[in-house]
Amino acid sequence: MRMKQLLASLVVGASALVTMSSSMAADMTGAGATFPYPVYAKWAETYKKVSGNGLNYQSVGSGAGIKQIKAKTVDFGASDKPLPAAELDEAGLMQFPAIMGGVVTVINLDGIAPGQLKLSGPVVADIYLGKITKWNAAQIAALNPGVKLPAEDITVVHRADGSGTTFLFTDFLSKSSPEFKSKIGSDAAVKWVTGVGGKGNDGVAANVQRIKGAIGYVEWAYAKKNKIAHTQLKNKDGNFLQPDDDAFKAAAASADWTKTPGFAVVLTDQPGKNSWPITGASYILMHKTQADAAKAKEVLKFFNWAFANGGAAATELDYVPLPASVTKLVEASWKANLKDASGKAVW
Repeated sequence: MRMKQLLASLVVGASALVTMSSSMAADMTGAGATFPYPVYAKWAETYKKVSGNGLNYQSVGSGAGIKQIKAKTVDFGASDKPLPAAELDEAGLMQFPAIMGGVVTVINLDGIAPGQLKLSGPVVADIYLGKITKWNAAQIAALNPGVKLPAEDITVVHRADGSGTTFLFTDFLSKSSPEFKSKIGSDAAVKWVTGVGGKGNDGVAANVQRIKGAIGYVEWAYAKKNKIAHTQLKNKDGNFLQPDDDAFKAAAASADWTKTPGFAVVLTDQPGKNSWPITGASYILMHKTQADAAKAKEVLKFFNWAFANGGAAATELDYVPLPASVTKLVEASWKANLKDASGKAVW
């Protein structure tokens, strides 16, 4: 009898292991941008409850995400820097936007309230070029009449990894300063001339919190989550703005998603009195030919669900959901571009 019970237990145990393995195998895997991680995590949590399907998303930075999807070690990659058509074609990839949001400048400065300090693109560019080194410098004082600025050294904090957040930030500064464009330029990874690096938005946020006199750049959700003081920024129309979803929406309003292959829209320094100057979209990368069509379809089902049901969660975290007109274009691109090994459409 004991032997029968033992065998029965082993069978049940083996069955449980198979069930667990199947469940784990069903989980989708993605890697890349830290910019959208808070909203992807929220979406994944809710989607798991309603569908039973999990998402394992590694917030490792856009550069690492691009490498992983090219190496086919994840089901999708994520990048805040849209890949050009030539690179997509070479790697056999397609891309589509999933969410929009804003990058903000954050500071650690005693005596300055969150959102009190005003900065402009040219001034931030000169700070990151190492030309402005004190918080009471004349260029900063000129933007902040009546504000008592400390005679404190500025410590620049930047990303140490390949990052779409860095791409958006440097793209804005390159549009603001010809010198910054020529000396540092706009890319996911650049050669900084000064400062200390942090890995991911979390790493930059941690360094800014740790170092008195620091300035850094992070996605808005990270600034709010970590309660780091942000600054106002001067936009293309000359208005100083506070970051919020209305300002991000204003910047995204004029985007023409059909203009370039792969929906490659850059939303920095957009015109409009209420447009936040460092706004961007985050992109999903997938292989056009899918060896595991069922898994690819699960990924598409997840984003289709997020487009239809994730807007409230995105807005709560101060992201900007894609307009319905854009999600229709995205779903049409799935049908046209994603195929299984036999050439049959996945979606």
